[in-house]
Amino acid sequence: GRGCLTGTNHEIRDETTGKIYTAKDIILAPGSIPFVPPGITVDEKTVYTSDGALKLESVPEWVAIIGSGYIGLEFSDVYTALGSEVTFIEALDDLMPTFDREIAKLAERLLIRPRAIDYRTGVFASEVTPGIPGVKPVTIKMIDAKTKEHVETLEVDAAMVATGRVPNTKDMGLDAMSIETNRGFVNVNAKMQVLSSPDDATANVVPNLYCIGDANGKMMLAHAASAQGISAIENIVGRAHEVNHDAIPAACFTHPEIAMVGPTEEQCVVKAEEEGWTMGKSQGSFKANSKALAEGEGNGIAKVLFKEETGEVVAVHIIGIHAADLIQECANAISAGTTVKELSMMVHTHPTLCEVLDEAFKGAVGMAAH
Repeated sequence: GRGCLTGTNHEIRDETTGKIYTAKDIILAPGSIPFVPPGITVDEKTVYTSDGALKLESVPEWVAIIGSGYIGLEFSDVYTALGSEVTFIEALDDLMPTFDREIAKLAERLLIRPRAIDYRTGVFASEVTPGIPGVKPVTIKMIDAKTKEHVETLEVDAAMVATGRVPNTKDMGLDAMSIETNRGFVNVNAKMQVLSSPDDATANVVPNLYCIGDANGKMMLAHAASAQGISAIENIVGRAHEVNHDAIPAACFTHPEIAMVGPTEEQCVVKAEEEGWTMGKSQGSFKANSKALAEGEGNGIAKVLFKEETGEVVAVHIIGIHAADLIQECANAISAGTTVKELSMMVHTHPTLCEVLDEAFKGAVGMAAH
């Protein structure tokens, strides 16, 4: 059954059986569910979320993907590999709006242009009506994101809604505990303790109640949720711990992969100006890497952003073969506070893909070897 807070500390009720359970500490981990914007009718057959996309009985010939973030990009990779044509519908002016711009432009060249993919940007899918496979198409009415005027109506075989996810916190009894959320997200402090409201300045800690994962909105990734769960337990047993979210990597599992840790270059520029440091930048190329070339995967870069004054690594963005594996070294460096000078002197195995990072680290301190 689904657990629900009763309004009394240390208590939780099973909604299915009505049974009350008591515990010294309670961790909320309800996760998230796909967000479906108003006007879109989902039948999980011809118009579906990422949940329904994993249960399709056939591969549609033409798929419209609403949203071009991680989920949409990954599914476009799968659909085109299976022979589908894909049309992205993106409300913002750029595809992959949350990605580092340089990486997004390279991703467009590698993942979009060579494939059966086209796109519409700056438009909302204001109305999406399911079809009947082989009989009636899915109808998508689009309006201009700024003027709200109708611009186009598409008829496709299927539409996937990839517009993000929302916390699955409805009907959990948060109101009974006088816990105010922000669009469903539960506010927590660095120790994962639930706060009574979204305003950190006035919120109180709710005793013995913790919230981890997508429901707190800090970082909507499975491995972040796992780290937060471990951290919550550490704090419960008296070993103070805080998760460093700046050092948690993320990946987009396309071909080639995209991975990152830390802010985008655009965000780093703003951060540097606000905090008073100078941003340094260095790149390594997969085109200069012998193993990548042997694999026939010479496209891609690794970009390291760092503080010039101290050499501290702030962010790394990679697009290329096995980027999701390569990013871990960078996340560990940020977590440990390792400088680009120290990283530049660390020996990387030859011939391996991680030499792309070695090239970037050495370039950061003027030691480019290739």
